[in-house]
Amino acid sequence: MSSTPSQAQREACDRMIDRHFRFEADDDVDGVLGTLAEDVEHEIVGAPSGPLRGREAARGFYRALFADLSGEKVTSVRRYYGEHFVVDESLWEGHATGAPFGIPGHGRRLAFRLLHLFDLAPDGRIAREQVWLDHAAIVRQLQEPPAA
Repeated sequence: MSSTPSQAQREACDRMIDRHFRFEADDDVDGVLGTLAEDVEHEIVGAPSGPLRGREAARGFYRALFADLSGEKVTSVRRYYGEHFVVDESLWEGHATGAPFGIPGHGRRLAFRLLHLFDLAPDGRIAREQVWLDHAAIVRQLQEPPAA
């Protein structure tokens, strides 16, 4: 039987996840990795690589991500809390500096929704990060003719 997390537990979760998002917005690979458990499971649902295991595998993912997308901010829209997990709906905003999903970004501005499922380790770090993103919105924005 699971219990509802206390306000203090929710606030601790928020601090870790917000820290994780700040490091992502700053394209700080080492900062992001510091928020992850050593044996983290990291998955972008639908990605050809499937789930990745461990910080070093996540390092490669984040290096590639930050080469393609330059984040400015992730704004949490709502969060749902359970015992040792958080579901976060967010809005990502930034620029496509590389070729995200194989589509040349040409520095275009992007904004898209994300849904994260975070499982947290006993020390508060992220033990599992599973991400669903609005791929259709990304493709639509990247395929729009460049602004004149």
